Amino acid sequence: MAEMRGTTRRTRWRLSLFTSALTLLLVSLGLTFAVSAHAAAGCRVAYSANQWPGGFTANVAVTNLGDPVNGWRLTWTFPSGQQVTSAWNANVTAAGANVTATDVGYNAAIGTNATVSFGFNGSWSGANTAPTSFALNGVTCTGGVGPTTAPPTTAPPTTAPPTTPPPTTPPPTGDPMAYVAAMQPGWNLGNTFDAVGSDETAWGNPRVTQAQLDAIRAQGFNSIRIPVTWSNHHGPAPAYTIDAAWLNRIKEVVGWALDDGFYVMINIHHDSWQWINAMPADRTTVLNRYNALWTQIAAAFRDASPKLHFESVNEPQFANSSGDAQNAQLLHELNTSFHRIVRASGGNNATRMLVLPTLHTSSDQARIDELTSTFTQLGDRNLIATVHFYGYWPFSVNVAGGTRFDATTQKDLTDAFDRVHNAFVAKGIPVVIGEYGLLGFDRHTGTIQQGEKLKFFEFLGWYAKTRKITTQLWDNGQHFNRLTFQWKDPELFAQIRSSWTGRSGTAHADQVYVPRTGSITARTLALNLNGTTFQGLYQGGTALAQGTDYTVSGSQLTLTASALTRLVGSRAYGVNATLHARFSAGVPWRINVITYDPPVLSNATGSTTSFAVPTQFRGDQLATMEAKYADGSNAGPHNWTPFKEFDVTFAPDYTGNRLTLTEAFFAEVNDGARVTLTFHFWSGTTVTYHVTKSGSGVTGVTAAAARVG
Repeated sequence: MAEMRGTTRRTRWRLSLFTSALTLLLVSLGLTFAVSAHAAAGCRVAYSANQWPGGFTANVAVTNLGDPVNGWRLTWTFPSGQQVTSAWNANVTAAGANVTATDVGYNAAIGTNATVSFGFNGSWSGANTAPTSFALNGVTCTGGVGPTTAPPTTAPPTTAPPTTPPPTTPPPTGDPMAYVAAMQPGWNLGNTFDAVGSDETAWGNPRVTQAQLDAIRAQGFNSIRIPVTWSNHHGPAPAYTIDAAWLNRIKEVVGWALDDGFYVMINIHHDSWQWINAMPADRTTVLNRYNALWTQIAAAFRDASPKLHFESVNEPQFANSSGDAQNAQLLHELNTSFHRIVRASGGNNATRMLVLPTLHTSSDQARIDELTSTFTQLGDRNLIATVHFYGYWPFSVNVAGGTRFDATTQKDLTDAFDRVHNAFVAKGIPVVIGEYGLLGFDRHTGTIQQGEKLKFFEFLGWYAKTRKITTQLWDNGQHFNRLTFQWKDPELFAQIRSSWTGRSGTAHADQVYVPRTGSITARTLALNLNGTTFQGLYQGGTALAQGTDYTVSGSQLTLTASALTRLVGSRAYGVNATLHARFSAGVPWRINVITYDPPVLSNATGSTTSFAVPTQFRGDQLATMEAKYADGSNAGPHNWTPFKEFDVTFAPDYTGNRLTLTEAFFAEVNDGARVTLTFHFWSGTTVTYHVTKSGSGVTGVTAAAARVG
């Protein structure tokens, strides 16, 4: 949420990327450009990839160390026969293992010491060895800046610019829509400078380094939002002087981000609920403090690059107000005061892009209408509207049975994005979703089932693109490891990155369950083609045989009984085979073939603060839990629904072979009343269990299991 400027662009592609089974592939090479007679030539390529079984995503960054070039063609050969399946920021074609990437018009020019990046998704089998030799415009890489060279006999091909050129970097002066388009995609440096504590490490993240920002830039992010909480870093009234060390540290990190080529956003962050929310009862004090902070911030960054922009306040909220009308008036006063202070400070602030939020950064129509009124009154072209999006709440936290990315969850997203598009984008006012993700991530990224999670992010990225909305991923450390520079869930990030440029095929599920005993029958899985075409089903690099191993009818994929029998082998519990459905675009869709039996729960005793049910999961995984009293009424928290909140009231421990019921659950259970729990598993199996609270003691007894799917 906050950063500032730097002076000279430093090339610091220190990439140390990616997770578990992934391969860090970093190649620093010199490439000779043949651009004109007597041109000094040379460049460096950084190639990095992260992989999962059968697939990988790669980033290629080319830094020109010689004279400027206009029109480029990069070629290489995959040592292990990898295949490119989709690409972004370049046209990538292949003939066998030989690959060619060309510019896409708007990135054809590479100035001296400038960098152009592109990425692609691919498939692999056996090995995923990094390419070790590249050639640019037909000239083999030689390293460093070489001597002058004669032009090639045949000039390298160039790509004509499209009829409507994409936004440039920096964008055309005075074009706010192009400015915000160039910010896509974005990332949040969360739980760092916004932490409520003594310094940036107070919430457990490491101190920010240049290398961290370099690594994030290498992932393909073009903007960075750096939240800043100021409440513990300034003096008393009336001056509210910001601590010099804190302000200088913010300047330093903003400078690094600008040097990396990021668009950078800084703001006033958790101050919103720490003291700004008291504005209904103490308007003068709050406004004086707010104005003093923005006066100092504006002065400190007055001459910073135009790629820096300010956000007035994060998730504004007000306590004990008289209602919506007062809330709207108070936020309008904050936003207009912020606008006046920044514009009056001069320098680049006179035209700097400024970001204004809705109340709570909500996308509800009433909140959008309130912000629209403020924009109309200000009459300033260089303004950006912002909202946040964390999905349909039952799905986002897994409560009330919201286990799937279903039609209701999808409509919640499309409605929200349509509202901000119609109110702002359609009228030439750019929109940034300053934070997006799933609320359950704050507890555990496994709160939402993996396949359903992937479908959510695939759709979100694509739909934001159709609505011309820039998105900034919220990451408080749960996604990108800031010490190892690895994605904690590379499959998730591959899906997110692919969604920036197009759609991927998915399916109704990423799991096919096969019972451990009895006959094995064919299983059918509905595909979500999403505008793509199905290309085949693979186990690693081996194609399964259509007609023998599987059939496809429309969007229905059926795995034959003979194929499933072979895939499950000895039928050990758990994942016995991993398949990938490949489509004409996007990342492949993983399908785990799982052997299971109905889980077995055992009797247990414990207390309201420590109670766990011994559980043999037997290859299955838990989706949700219902809780009801004998009369059919709902038990436990959120008693408007029988389905309780995952990780808050119950949680599976697969390695510990137990199901935990939390103190929060028992706190809202009637003493002495028996509660019937129904555990729903992803195989379709349900298992019932009974618990009774007596004072601080709890007893649990088993009931029958019933397979329903």
